[in-house]
Amino acid sequence: MATLLLALAVGCTGLYAGFMLIFQTGIMPALARLTDPEFVTAMRRINEFVPRPVFLAVFLGVAAFPVAAFLVPQDGRTDTQRWLVLAGLVCAVLNHLVTIGGNVPLNNALAASERTVEGDPAGGAAAARAAFEGRWNGLHRARTALITLAFGLLTAAAAL
Repeated sequence: MATLLLALAVGCTGLYAGFMLIFQTGIMPALARLTDPEFVTAMRRINEFVPRPVFLAVFLGVAAFPVAAFLVPQDGRTDTQRWLVLAGLVCAVLNHLVTIGGNVPLNNALAASERTVEGDPAGGAAAARAAFEGRWNGLHRARTALITLAFGLLTAAAAL
């Protein structure tokens, strides 16, 4: 059971790290080339569609499977494996804290700004983007690094 749980932890974390990395290296650089109204509209639509059941299952699995893998006893597991799983879990939880405490509130503020942008599309979109993009990207870089590190640590634990 512990081996299966660790495999699920590695799988979920790898999927989530890949999602974060694609956003970091592909989606956000592409969106950066859009005009302010286009950028704001695109980010709002992305934020509406991302939190769907499959994403939420992976998001929750990133924390739940490492917890389970750490807690389920396994004969023959080394202390190094246990510490790697714990370190991976800590990185995954920190990733989630950045997401929930930083990126999600920025997403919500961007969504709430829609009412003000409608009255002044050009000026409102520029202000909404200025309040969002730099802070969101900084937080996203941090959470991408954390979840990539979590994936590496969990993979190392599984390889031992």
